[in-house]
Amino acid sequence: MAASSLLALIDDISTLLDDVAVLTKVAATKTSGVMGDDLALNAEQVSGVRVERELPVVWAVAKGSFVNKLILVPAALAISAFLPAAIMPLMMIGGLYLCFEGFEKVAHKLLHDKSDDKKAQAHRVAALIDPAVDLVALERGKVKGAVRTDFVLSAEIIVITLGTMATAPFGLQVATLSIVAIGATVLVYGLVAGIVKLDDLGLKLHTQAGGGGGGKLQRQLGAGILRAAPLLMKSLSILGTAAMFTVGGGILAHGVPAVAHFIEGVDANIAERSALLASVVKMMLDALVGIVAGGLAVAVYTIAKRAFGKQQPATQ
Repeated sequence: MAASSLLALIDDISTLLDDVAVLTKVAATKTSGVMGDDLALNAEQVSGVRVERELPVVWAVAKGSFVNKLILVPAALAISAFLPAAIMPLMMIGGLYLCFEGFEKVAHKLLHDKSDDKKAQAHRVAALIDPAVDLVALERGKVKGAVRTDFVLSAEIIVITLGTMATAPFGLQVATLSIVAIGATVLVYGLVAGIVKLDDLGLKLHTQAGGGGGGKLQRQLGAGILRAAPLLMKSLSILGTAAMFTVGGGILAHGVPAVAHFIEGVDANIAERSALLASVVKMMLDALVGIVAGGLAVAVYTIAKRAFGKQQPATQ
């Protein structure tokens, strides 16, 4: 009797773990765009500090991210338990924000004056060289800004994850949200730490002394890493932005029945010929929805900002 009870318990635990694994995989797929953007954005924000302070700054931001998750996960679970009807509206808001942020990044890249970026870079370099600049205050400002950004992106990850398992039992929601929250933080900031030290590794290998084939190979590898590091950052930014449109557009399309039915119909017709092509077309349609929604959101925001900005009190 005891043996059968133990086997039943093990079977229940195994089933629970399988369910958690499936939900975690789905949530990770849905939140990949946000995580990619989080990774690129935090790697950019950490850049600009002294070499010996890069990892301490990454660790400080990671600790702030864990605190953000400790706030957001219980809040999301409370919403799921007491106000489940709010999950879909929150997902739609999160999806729209993803599209807004993605479109704003693209518009800024296309319309922004590049000379401003050069001035900002020169200002950062001058601040690092100037002994009168309080580097501790500079680091604290970077950490606070990165933690604020992480809070927004973490909220998107948690809301999207919660939306993928709105009908799951509460215990599964707790386990999956916890795994995604911890895993996202460890993955993102572990990769950020590796990325910000990638150029140091390349420089060390490139200046490696010693002759022979081994030394030459190390120097060539270091030179390759130094060339690849900026391209990696740029690729992460591009892929993260594209994924924001895809994920955000997919959420919005799912929340609008007419759009969802249209995309499902197109997907079903193409799937009869090629499942791979159907997946690509669906991704493109989701991205198109995201681009249109992001453009409209940015337009409304810009008009509202200009309208309210002009309503300044007259000076006597």
